[in-house]
Amino acid sequence: MTSKRDDDLRAALVRSLQTDRLLGARAAPLSVPRRPGPAAVPAGRRPAGRAPAAQARPATLTAAQLPVEVGPILTPPPPLPPQELQARKDALRVLDEQHVKGCTKCTLAQTHTKTVFGQGSPVARIVFVGEAPGHEEDIQGLAFVGRAGQLLTKMIQAMGLTRDEVFICNVLKCRPPNNRDPAPDEIASCWPYLDQQLRIIRPQVIVALGKPAAQTLLRTQESIGRLRGQWHDYYIGGPLEGGEPIPLMPTYHPAYLLRNPPDKTKAWSDLKQVMQKLGLKMPR
Repeated sequence: MTSKRDDDLRAALVRSLQTDRLLGARAAPLSVPRRPGPAAVPAGRRPAGRAPAAQARPATLTAAQLPVEVGPILTPPPPLPPQELQARKDALRVLDEQHVKGCTKCTLAQTHTKTVFGQGSPVARIVFVGEAPGHEEDIQGLAFVGRAGQLLTKMIQAMGLTRDEVFICNVLKCRPPNNRDPAPDEIASCWPYLDQQLRIIRPQVIVALGKPAAQTLLRTQESIGRLRGQWHDYYIGGPLEGGEPIPLMPTYHPAYLLRNPPDKTKAWSDLKQVMQKLGLKMPR
């Protein structure tokens, strides 16, 4: 007869594996294989012609392997009064219609079809930030609606949320030709719009999708492989402006995950940390 604790543990494991599978993970490491050691030698004897074995040094963990400190669990903020909610909606609309849509700060204003401001809740607890719109986004004027957007939708649903409950946007509001990486001058011209979006929404957590988004928000040149899986701080307006930082979790971009399916497991691990930070329950 199994105990209730065993049943609860088994149910939790099943839920976790089902969610992993939803995001495309097909395997999970269950144990670390042990290397076969040398054959036992009677005390006081040494195999002929073999020097004493050097004492093994303890393995050094990299930063990505160290346990992650989640820190305080963030509780949902209280509902906004209707007038404050409307004020945020109006502020986002004005930023889009009066600034982003008519922006001519860089050459992308001459090549794009539509600007892509982003969409979602003005009171979102999570803001997902990518690097730039793609082909489908450029046509529709909406963020993450192509194949990568479909995968992002699955990732959000696996967290027990909907796209309407979060906010989704990009660093650049216009598509670079041929989906190339954003240029430094384009980022410098466009990222203040993103900073203002975050100032209006005031999310509890930011998820940076991919290297350009993570490097822009964190003002670093570190690779996404070194940044992901660890909590970072984002300061609205920059560190010198002060104020409380927003916890930021970098992870892989959905477009990268479509090309590299094995890394979906790592991305899901990053999102689990976000869920833990926000006190979200694992979906059944």
